[in-house]
Amino acid sequence: MLSSQKVRNNVVLAIYQDIRTVFRLNDIALLMGETNFQSLNKKLNYYVRTGRLQNPRKGIYAKQNFNPEELACTIYTPSYISLEYVLQKAGIVFQFDSRITATSYLSRSIEVTGRTYQFRKIKGEILVNTAGIKRLDNHINIASAERAFLDLLYLNKDYYFDNLNPLSKQLVYELVPIYQSKALSERVNKLMQND
Repeated sequence: MLSSQKVRNNVVLAIYQDIRTVFRLNDIALLMGETNFQSLNKKLNYYVRTGRLQNPRKGIYAKQNFNPEELACTIYTPSYISLEYVLQKAGIVFQFDSRITATSYLSRSIEVTGRTYQFRKIKGEILVNTAGIKRLDNHINIASAERAFLDLLYLNKDYYFDNLNPLSKQLVYELVPIYQSKALSERVNKLMQND
């Protein structure tokens, strides 16, 4: 049997050879060139029962040591990691928070495999604007510190930031027009002048 046929017939092998760690049923169907979703779903459920794959949420399959950031971007689409999670990593917010926070088209808090994923609703035209969002190879969409700062300030006008020094003021001012909010512009001006 040819090696390409082995990969096509072995779903688990194809999944583990892919750079991604989290997949929707559609992703696996495309990867396998499979059009029979019912048959593929049965195979995947078998692999979950036998411990070769994980099923962290309905319709989502993952490798054993999947990337939680990748899962956050797969649960709801479109979405991107932002807010406190990004600001904490950038040293702008000091308070430790184990949640992965993201913006999406709805607000939800979900617990998957002992980790909390917090989604905050943001206007559609802001959500789909890719300025200040990095798209990584493994389908992780993550906001820059400046975009996360503006997202959080847009959603929570009274939020306290511990350290604004890591932010590029120029980039903040370039991203503000995305939000089309005079009140946000005023809050940004006030915070940036006090820094």
